Amino acid sequence: MDETRLSAWIATHLGVPSVTIEESRALGGGSIQENRLIRCRIGEGTREFVLRRDAPATIASSRSRREEFRLLEAAHAAGVRVPEPVGFCEDASVIGAPFALMGLVAGVGLGPRIAKDLTLGGDREKLAEDLGRELATIHAVLDPHRDPPPALAFLGPPEPEPARAEIARLRESLDGIGAKRPAIEWGLRWAEVCAPACPAPSLVHRDFRTGNYMVDETGLTAILDWEFSGWGDPAQDLGWFCAACWRFGRLDKEAGGIGSREAFERGYREGGGRPVERERVAYWEVMAHLRWAVIALEQGARHVSGREFSLELALTGRMVPELEQAILAATAPAAWPR
Repeated sequence: MDETRLSAWIATHLGVPSVTIEESRALGGGSIQENRLIRCRIGEGTREFVLRRDAPATIASSRSRREEFRLLEAAHAAGVRVPEPVGFCEDASVIGAPFALMGLVAGVGLGPRIAKDLTLGGDREKLAEDLGRELATIHAVLDPHRDPPPALAFLGPPEPEPARAEIARLRESLDGIGAKRPAIEWGLRWAEVCAPACPAPSLVHRDFRTGNYMVDETGLTAILDWEFSGWGDPAQDLGWFCAACWRFGRLDKEAGGIGSREAFERGYREGGGRPVERERVAYWEVMAHLRWAVIALEQGARHVSGREFSLELALTGRMVPELEQAILAATAPAAWPR
């Protein structure tokens, strides 16, 4: 990374005479994109940023960094607790690829640690409530009945049947990596047959889970990772958050492995969210296992392709049989309707 060019771009963007980069290092997490801490000396003070750019290999369903940054800006303007969107650089000559620059947020974002380390997040039922409120705010960021602002024109109109559109995307992803997984195909056919209508779509995060928010010792500090956001069924986010695959072993804590489902739903309602339909959410919990299984296959394919050798990616691909078992159990005739 050319720190001279990067420091010059930051100085120009912030409108300051000069910037000195004191530290630049890779951050943990961010299994799909590359995140770096950039600590800068600006005048007599210091500012810390997170630089986010494409990893050497990514997955097809991820948005570009430009689109993700525009969504982050919209969420920030709507009052969602997100990192400050500092700026976006389209010029690949600065560091070799376009990148987003955001303010650094204090806290821990590693999902397994948040679920198991009870010194983090403060009161866990309050944390679940706060996350529900944030999700309600996200779902109100944009009005689906109006054209999005020019910066978000890439969203286009909402799909009339979000569940079936999601199924089509998952099948396309499977075809894209040449994966043949009968259990996943069974689950997708089940999902197609049982797909609920969505009379009121909204902006959905589509990766709202433990591991994509940050906490400190007192509670929530930020919602992260907007690369999958778009129009959809609001119940998709509730189902993704509550799905067993994202509880990190704390299966008794149905809200993201950190709290009760009731507390999460209470915060969602109090934040202005729509009435929670448990059967609709249960459908999207099954879809969460399907989608995570497909993403895990894509992550494994990134390693196998040779474009990005990574033990983490390889091990992620090995998680699929466990997810397939959960899919088969959830879609067995005796398991549905719930």
